Amino acid sequence: MRLCCKGWIMALLLAVPVAGMASNCTTQAELAPQDRSALAAAGQGIALAILQQDYPTLQSALLPAVAPEWDGIRTAVENAAPLVKGGQVRLRSIYLLDSSSASAPADTQFFCSNASGSLTVTITMRSLPPGRYAVVLADAAGAQLGGQMGFVLVWDQTGLVPRWKLGGVSLRQGIIDGHDGVWFWTSARAQAASNAPWSAWYSYDLARYLLLPVDFISSPNLEKLIQEQAQIKGAPSGAFPYSLADGDRTWKIDEIRVDTRLHEADLGVTYESIGLTDPAALRTEAVAVLSALLKAHPELRQNFHGLWAYASRDGKTTTIIELPMAQIP
Repeated sequence: MRLCCKGWIMALLLAVPVAGMASNCTTQAELAPQDRSALAAAGQGIALAILQQDYPTLQSALLPAVAPEWDGIRTAVENAAPLVKGGQVRLRSIYLLDSSSASAPADTQFFCSNASGSLTVTITMRSLPPGRYAVVLADAAGAQLGGQMGFVLVWDQTGLVPRWKLGGVSLRQGIIDGHDGVWFWTSARAQAASNAPWSAWYSYDLARYLLLPVDFISSPNLEKLIQEQAQIKGAPSGAFPYSLADGDRTWKIDEIRVDTRLHEADLGVTYESIGLTDPAALRTEAVAVLSALLKAHPELRQNFHGLWAYASRDGKTTTIIELPMAQIP
């Protein structure tokens, strides 16, 4: 599962960080008892169905507009089984969102503040139709991989009985090698202080990924993390495409990103291939690129599990190999 929100299936809603019309948001503590109970029950039921791989229950909970996306949702839930294995449902946060006063779909921001106004969480949606929505965050507490779950619920009045329906689901790992997002954040700070900017940068990325199951929520805590990351001197932000010389060869790397598809703290390296087709030659090329990267930035070897190699050629990207750091010369 890569960092780029793999597992997020949404036909009706697309969430991105954009400015737009603000509507009403009510946090869990401020909800009316009937709303809190209804949303908690809906979130609990969906989360339990995911833990139990109960596909009939999940399919019956879908918003009619999202029903055509069922195959993708089922695949995402199946792939997330290792993330939630052995866990128990624990609801983390509930936000009730109201844009029913809007006259047409609009880019919408919801500012969700606590009773004192001392803490505000921002939820950002694009092209949101008028209506009532809720965001529910939950955890598979006790699961070895710390599975996180995020749901968008939609108040559906098309049936005989109006009820909350599932409009989208996002599933993510919350623990890697026994460590959560706070641990990786602390590690990133230490790496930045010890002049390891590339390793620190991607450790901050990994920390952010492990802290929340969705990308459309912003909080003061996350903003602090982003600010710290932006202050790293010598970081790889803006470095790509990145030319990397090794002996008489020069490799061009288009992207490096966090890659957790093996549930490890790996980095995915996309480089421009010279056009080899033989599998053995492709592997040799990939290993050469990964080795050159670690020679240029040896701190990555100490702070990450391994590297994925992705060869890019003529607009096509091919997965070549994943190697633990100890197997990269």
